[in-house]
Amino acid sequence: MPTAARQKHCRAFLTKGLQKAKASADEFCAYGQACIEMGRGIYQLLRDHKAVLFASAIPRGSGRNPGAAAEDYLRKDQVFLLERFFYFLEEKKEHGLLVLDAVEKQSDRRFVRRMEAYFTKTAPGRYRTQWIVPTPFFVSSDMAYPIQCADLCIYCVNWAFRLPSQGMIEPVREEIRAEFLDWLRDLQFHGEGYRDGKVFETWGIC
Repeated sequence: MPTAARQKHCRAFLTKGLQKAKASADEFCAYGQACIEMGRGIYQLLRDHKAVLFASAIPRGSGRNPGAAAEDYLRKDQVFLLERFFYFLEEKKEHGLLVLDAVEKQSDRRFVRRMEAYFTKTAPGRYRTQWIVPTPFFVSSDMAYPIQCADLCIYCVNWAFRLPSQGMIEPVREEIRAEFLDWLRDLQFHGEGYRDGKVFETWGIC
């Protein structure tokens, strides 16, 4: 659809949404195309500004580990995410802030308590405060563009990124994979980690 026509129909689609009126086929099409164009533009901006992607994905149906730690501690996938973030910051010799999407105050407080326990009561957590500022900031996603960019990346990881060797065999949305998978691969962190005295190759999406 030509740009001018897409903008016109997209504005009409949004106006009708506010009015609770039925949109036309052209208006639905224009809105869908605008969303795809926005996604392309965001990934281009992320690359141009040297953004780096980290994500932890849990295969659907995994369930809770019966030997999992108490509710006072971070989940294993969250620890893996912080581990890779630390490797990135250590390589760059830069301190990193954690900025999170605010959900609900009681839930956010519980998460802060878990992070405090990780960063004060575990040896890896204490060590990683060398580069990770241990107190997170919470912002409203509709007020912070970086959080909205993270939401887009999460959406695309969920529907397009798979690691069959790690049990990620769920179906994908082919149109999302065709459009955005290469962006995810290019943006994800790639570096070196170490554990038990051994150095290993590590990636941002785990």
